[in-house]
Amino acid sequence: MGLILTSCPIFDVENRVCNNMKKERLKKPTWVDVKKTIKSFECAQLIEVIRDLYQLSAENKTFLDARFLNRGASLLQYKKIILNCLYHDVMDENDDFDFSRADKAIEDYAKATYNIEGTVDLMIYYVECGNRFTLDYGDINESFYDTLIEMYKKAIDSVLKMPKKKQGLFRKRLEKVMESSDGIGWGYHDDLCNFYYEAFQ
Repeated sequence: MGLILTSCPIFDVENRVCNNMKKERLKKPTWVDVKKTIKSFECAQLIEVIRDLYQLSAENKTFLDARFLNRGASLLQYKKIILNCLYHDVMDENDDFDFSRADKAIEDYAKATYNIEGTVDLMIYYVECGNRFTLDYGDINESFYDTLIEMYKKAIDSVLKMPKKKQGLFRKRLEKVMESSDGIGWGYHDDLCNFYYEAFQ
């Protein structure tokens, strides 16, 4: 006589729990989910959440300072990040250029402040730091210059979107970088010249 398997209530419950857990894993939380929750928060609760985020990391602190406090001071904080990424201490063991972190600093500042002039300032400063490093310590490599050229072009595009009366100082800085790059290899100087004169004939 064969063995007849019947449904076991305990196994049925376990299966349902497992299936529900799988569904929950597949559905990742989104901003919409978070928004629904915080809509019910009182002002004091929201302040506590922002305080916790502020204390969670230096990155969060810099972002919130830029959003709510003195923008000039926050701009200097983001410039410090870029400087550390692109003009590091050559005697430091960790002497790699950190372009990703420098890029993120610009993106974070832009999101925190919505300040176009400050964002353009950081873009040009990014190129100035990398350009100064290669002037002080010699040629680097092709990818290094390609990254600077890309940011230089982004800065020019952003300057061109500004009112002409606000472009002057930024144009002078872009021109200074271009002129100082004369003699650097990898087509770096030529590309800077092409982008600059094409934009500001």
